[in-house]
Amino acid sequence: MLQITPQHRLLLAVEPVDFRKGIDGLKALCRQKLLDDPFSGTVFVFTNRMRTSVKLFVYDASGFWLCQKRFSRGKLAWWPTGVSPSVELRSSELLILLAQGHPIKANLPEDWRSIAYAAASDDSNEALVVS
Repeated sequence: MLQITPQHRLLLAVEPVDFRKGIDGLKALCRQKLLDDPFSGTVFVFTNRMRTSVKLFVYDASGFWLCQKRFSRGKLAWWPTGVSPSVELRSSELLILLAQGHPIKANLPEDWRSIAYAAASDDSNEALVVS
Protein backbone atom coordinates (compact mmCIF):
# COMPACT_ATOMS: atom_id res chain seq x y z
CA MET A 1 0.00 0.00 0.00
CA LEU A 2 1.29 3.45 -0.90
CA GLN A 3 0.60 6.24 1.56
CA ILE A 4 1.73 9.84 1.14
CA THR A 5 2.60 11.44 4.48
CA PRO A 6 3.96 14.84 5.55
CA GLN A 7 7.36 13.17 6.00
CA HIS A 8 7.64 12.39 2.28
CA ARG A 9 9.59 14.67 0.01
CA LEU A 10 7.48 15.38 -3.08
CA LEU A 11 8.95 16.64 -6.36
CA LEU A 12 6.80 17.66 -9.31
CA ALA A 13 8.49 17.56 -12.71
CA VAL A 14 7.74 20.89 -14.40
CA GLU A 15 7.91 19.56 -17.96
CA PRO A 16 5.25 17.07 -19.13
CA VAL A 17 6.36 13.48 -19.63
CA ASP A 18 5.63 10.91 -22.32
CA PHE A 19 3.37 8.53 -20.40
CA ARG A 20 4.57 5.55 -22.41
CA LYS A 21 7.59 5.66 -20.08
CA GLY A 22 7.60 2.95 -17.48
CA ILE A 23 9.72 2.44 -14.38
CA ASP A 24 13.09 2.36 -16.16
CA GLY A 25 12.28 5.42 -18.29
CA LEU A 26 11.12 7.45 -15.29
CA LYS A 27 14.12 6.31 -13.25
CA ALA A 28 16.43 7.68 -15.98
CA LEU A 29 14.39 10.89 -16.19
CA CYS A 30 14.76 11.44 -12.42
CA ARG A 31 18.54 11.18 -12.73
CA GLN A 32 19.09 13.05 -15.99
CA LYS A 33 16.45 15.81 -15.99
CA LEU A 34 15.49 16.26 -12.34
CA LEU A 35 19.06 15.61 -11.10
CA ASP A 36 17.74 13.54 -8.21
CA ASP A 37 18.21 9.99 -6.96
CA PRO A 38 15.22 7.76 -7.80
CA PHE A 39 16.20 5.45 -4.90
CA SER A 40 15.95 8.26 -2.32
CA GLY A 41 12.34 7.64 -1.28
CA THR A 42 11.24 10.92 -2.85
CA VAL A 43 7.80 10.78 -4.46
CA PHE A 44 8.19 12.05 -8.02
CA VAL A 45 5.03 13.45 -9.63
CA PHE A 46 4.61 13.70 -13.39
CA THR A 47 1.85 14.83 -15.73
CA ASN A 48 1.23 14.26 -19.42
CA ARG A 49 1.14 16.97 -22.07
CA MET A 50 -2.66 17.37 -21.92
CA ARG A 51 -2.67 17.40 -18.07
CA THR A 52 -5.37 14.75 -18.04
CA SER A 53 -3.32 12.27 -16.04
CA VAL A 54 -0.77 12.14 -13.21
CA LYS A 55 1.86 9.53 -12.35
CA LEU A 56 3.47 9.03 -8.93
CA PHE A 57 6.83 7.26 -8.85
CA VAL A 58 8.62 6.24 -5.65
CA TYR A 59 11.08 3.67 -4.32
CA ASP A 60 10.15 2.08 -0.96
CA ALA A 61 13.31 0.03 -0.16
CA SER A 62 11.94 -3.15 -1.72
CA GLY A 63 10.95 -1.90 -5.16
CA PHE A 64 9.45 0.88 -7.23
CA TRP A 65 5.83 2.00 -7.11
CA LEU A 66 4.34 3.50 -10.26
CA CYS A 67 0.80 4.77 -9.81
CA GLN A 68 -1.29 6.60 -12.38
CA LYS A 69 -4.50 8.58 -12.09
CA ARG A 70 -6.41 9.45 -15.25
CA PHE A 71 -9.12 12.01 -14.65
CA SER A 72 -12.63 10.99 -15.70
CA ARG A 73 -13.45 14.56 -16.61
CA GLY A 74 -11.40 17.69 -17.18
CA LYS A 75 -7.75 18.23 -16.49
CA LEU A 76 -5.42 19.66 -13.86
CA ALA A 77 -6.27 23.20 -12.80
CA TRP A 78 -2.64 23.94 -11.93
CA TRP A 79 0.84 22.71 -12.73
CA PRO A 80 4.08 24.54 -11.92
CA THR A 81 6.01 26.48 -14.54
CA GLY A 82 9.47 27.96 -14.53
CA VAL A 83 13.09 27.33 -15.36
CA SER A 84 13.69 24.83 -12.58
CA PRO A 85 13.21 21.18 -13.66
CA SER A 86 11.17 20.41 -10.53
CA VAL A 87 9.16 22.01 -7.75
CA GLU A 88 8.71 20.73 -4.18
CA LEU A 89 5.19 20.27 -2.87
CA ARG A 90 3.75 19.32 0.53
CA SER A 91 1.57 16.24 0.92
CA SER A 92 -1.54 18.35 1.62
CA GLU A 93 -0.92 20.28 -1.61
CA LEU A 94 -0.56 17.04 -3.58
CA LEU A 95 -3.95 15.82 -2.35
CA ILE A 96 -5.55 19.05 -3.58
CA LEU A 97 -3.75 18.71 -6.92
CA LEU A 98 -4.95 15.10 -7.34
CA ALA A 99 -8.53 16.30 -6.76
CA GLN A 100 -8.01 18.70 -9.70
CA GLY A 101 -7.78 21.66 -7.35
CA HIS A 102 -5.33 24.53 -7.23
CA PRO A 103 -2.94 23.95 -4.28
CA ILE A 104 -1.57 27.50 -4.34
CA LYS A 105 -5.03 29.11 -4.23
CA ALA A 106 -6.12 26.75 -1.45
CA ASN A 107 -4.44 29.11 1.02
CA LEU A 108 -3.17 26.35 3.30
CA PRO A 109 -1.29 27.49 6.39
CA GLU A 110 2.46 26.97 6.42
CA ASP A 111 3.77 24.08 8.48
CA TRP A 112 4.43 25.33 11.99
CA ARG A 113 7.55 23.21 12.38
CA SER A 114 8.74 20.36 10.22
CA ILE A 115 8.25 16.89 11.68
CA ALA A 116 11.93 15.97 11.35
CA TYR A 117 12.92 19.14 13.22
CA ALA A 118 10.35 18.56 15.97
CA ALA A 119 11.58 15.02 16.63
CA ALA A 120 15.26 16.02 16.60
CA SER A 121 14.83 18.94 18.99
CA ASP A 122 12.72 17.13 21.61
CA ASP A 123 15.01 16.63 24.61
CA SER A 124 12.38 15.11 26.88
CA ASN A 125 12.01 11.39 27.54
CA GLU A 126 8.23 11.55 27.20
CA ALA A 127 6.47 9.74 24.40
CA LEU A 128 5.27 11.92 21.56
CA VAL A 129 1.48 12.13 21.62
CA VAL A 130 -0.30 13.22 18.47
CA SER A 131 -3.87 14.38 18.88
